[in-house]
Amino acid sequence: MELKVVRYEISDKIAIITLDRPDRLNSWTGRMHAEYRWALNEADGNRSVRVIVVTGAGRAFCAGADSRALSGHVERGAYDAGTPDDLARPGFGTDPRFDADFAYHFGLTKPVIAAINGPAAGVGLVLACYCDIRFAAAGAKLTTAHGRLGLPAEFGLSWLLPRMIGLTRANDLLLSSRVILAEEAADMGLVNEVVPSDRLMDRAMEYAGQLATTVSPSSLRATRGQIYTDLHGDAAGAVSRAQRLLEEMMTGPDFAEGIAALQEKRAPRFSDPEAGP
Repeated sequence: MELKVVRYEISDKIAIITLDRPDRLNSWTGRMHAEYRWALNEADGNRSVRVIVVTGAGRAFCAGADSRALSGHVERGAYDAGTPDDLARPGFGTDPRFDADFAYHFGLTKPVIAAINGPAAGVGLVLACYCDIRFAAAGAKLTTAHGRLGLPAEFGLSWLLPRMIGLTRANDLLLSSRVILAEEAADMGLVNEVVPSDRLMDRAMEYAGQLATTVSPSSLRATRGQIYTDLHGDAAGAVSRAQRLLEEMMTGPDFAEGIAALQEKRAPRFSDPEAGP
């Protein structure tokens, strides 16, 4: 795919996906959705990539749906996603409960870190919330936004936010659509860490590098799958899955390398997954 509004690059086993419409505060369009899904699919399928970082170009993460696109919906009298029929399907096929817009993040095999460099509103906040870890620039503004547009909570945020920060705080953000700063979001547990804006990408890449070099790829994949599968299930199912994975993974090369590194008092040297179907 020819990328026009998203940038995709790989650095030291980390894929960096950048929303790239800085003149429009990286506002979301059908083309951006298509390109983002393509880049995410590429990163998830690349065996040399272990972690994915998502950020925005310029001074915003994503200011929500493009206002010109929203005006078009009004003129047409109906919603039009503006996406092609041949959208990439990252994360699809893992679990039917994940096979929907943005919920497909739950089906990915690699951690996704959001580096929220500026305003994240509406669908921009949705995207950040579906990432696994969130770093935010000091003073960055976050809002669900939909209430001021006469719209419902978007893309399952009414399901996700209460599980992230609790029902009371989620109700506040969803019902009021008020703007909060990164510092309040951190107090709520909505973001993991607030970082000075000039250090944001350094911090996100530092954390991504730690995951990429100190945690085995098979463990990252299995643990991430457990988190989102178990989020939808029950305790007994979680225990059974954990036991099944334990028995399977103890026969694998990452476990052997982890034990060898522990015994030899050195850092583990995990290999990239072998090629295969």
